[in-house]
This record gives sequence, C-alpha cells and structure tokens, in this order.
Amino acid sequence: VQLQASGGGSVQAGGSLRLSCAASGGTFSNYNMGWFRQAPGKAREFVAAIRWSYGSTYYADSVKGRFTISRDNAKNTVYLQMNSLKPEDTAVYYCAVYGRPYASTGYRDSAKYDNWGQGTHVTVSS
Repeated sequence: VQLQASGGGSVQAGGSLRLSCAASGGTFSNYNMGWFRQAPGKAREFVAAIRWSYGSTYYADSVKGRFTISRDNAKNTVYLQMNSLKPEDTAVYYCAVYGRPYASTGYRDSAKYDNWGQGTHVTVSS
C-alpha cells in the first residue's frame, strides 16, 4: 500500500490550495481516509476525515468551514480543498488510510490509521 500526497506549496493568507492523495496497491473504497498535519515543534493533529460509506465528513474545529475533504473511489484518491488559509495552517500535511474497513468510529485518532503518505508541505505567509 502506497499513498502519494501532492499539492502543497506556499501561499499568502487568504489563499487556497488543493491537496491530493493517490492510493495504490489496494482498493480503499471501504476504508475511511483522513488528513492530519504537523507544524514545526508540535504534535501531529487531526484535520479532516471522510467515511467509507455515504461520504460523511468530519473536521477539526480549527478548519471547519474553510477546508473540504472529498474522495473519488474510482481514482483511489482523496482530496483536501483548503480555502481562506491562515498562517497557523502552516504544516506538513499527511494523508492516511484507516486500519480496518467499514469502520464507524475513531476518525480523529491518528493511532487508528496504519498507512501514511510521505507528507506535503503547506506554508501560509501573512
């Protein structure tokens, strides 16, 4: 299983970026997918998750209303549309696949995810 994240970069505050995470080596339509981030000197934190069924989505309070997670199961890809970016969004963003299929809990817990991408850098300047 491999996850390839892309789309990071440097933007000014108020700008937008769209992250993509392409999964290979398996079929992930039955798995929850998540995005996490880690800022310098800080612990990794939950950003957003999308459930395997019905596309239910979950967000950290800090990004709710600004970020949108989506998935294209035909392409084995999950996206994170980030709008109204703030300097505090600066971090390395990681996508991850939940550890088991058909899960209905634990979306925010990084320990529940067992396949991680390499991370993509997002820098937001003021």
